[in-house]
Amino acid sequence: MRKLIVLGFVGLLAQLIDGSLGMAYGVTSSTLLLAAGVAPAAASAAVHFSEIGTSLVSGFSHHKLGNVDWRTVSILAIPGFAGAFAGATFLVSLDGDTAKPWVAGILLGLGIYVIWRFLVLGGRRPTFKSRPSAKMLAPMGVIGGALDAIGGGGWGPVGTTTLLSSGRLEPRKVIGSIDTSEFVVAVGGSLGFILALGSQGIEWSYAAALLAGGVIAAPIAAWLVKKLAARVLGVAAGGLIVLTNSKTIVESLGGSDAVVITVASVVGVLWISGIVWAVRQERRSRAMEVDDDKDDDLVLA
Repeated sequence: MRKLIVLGFVGLLAQLIDGSLGMAYGVTSSTLLLAAGVAPAAASAAVHFSEIGTSLVSGFSHHKLGNVDWRTVSILAIPGFAGAFAGATFLVSLDGDTAKPWVAGILLGLGIYVIWRFLVLGGRRPTFKSRPSAKMLAPMGVIGGALDAIGGGGWGPVGTTTLLSSGRLEPRKVIGSIDTSEFVVAVGGSLGFILALGSQGIEWSYAAALLAGGVIAAPIAAWLVKKLAARVLGVAAGGLIVLTNSKTIVESLGGSDAVVITVASVVGVLWISGIVWAVRQERRSRAMEVDDDKDDDLVLA
């Protein structure tokens, strides 16, 4: 029961981050399930089944707030479904002990990608030119869906970062569209897992606990998407993913306790430094915006 309560809080926190950033629900939840000793396929399956509910509520909330570009969602849905279904069946075919370090490696890469997007790029707003084309969205949907199923997360890191960097949708519609289309991706991955694993191979209690927390957080996150500093949350989420999966990889490679502690300490220090830097950059950006507003007022006067 204690583990299920903890997973409920994990689902709530992960959905708050995902609904505000357009990424990190699957990666965060899968990372913590792997750390708790759940097999990679079972962890990803539980996450995807919980995502059916959380993404549905999240998508509805984003739609009500005008955060969804439905053309983008309609183009992404089918390729994302196909990629997730294929990724799920591929992951189930791998031996659990063999798959764990590889899945942790994918999650580690995705965590670094999240940090890179919000730390190095600084969360700057792109200029909006035109809506993304089908030639761009369809391959992105297949790749994002496959990585999402294999790694337990990846739809958001691939989709959100690609669309934001393209500068073709405003950030709130990028996040809302990715979160809404994730419902179809979650269905595709879940079908793949249930056909390959069977219902007995899925941790339904884990999925239900994650779902309960995520459903509570989804409408809150959709509202917060305009309020929270994405730069700080992105670095915080990415750092947690990198820290946990670095530990998993070192342990899988046979590293001693001393090596595991050393790696975790180094990553932890870098993580905290990144958060501090992100907070300072956010304060500096806000201060510059205030100064610009004052200058505009002086010119008008």
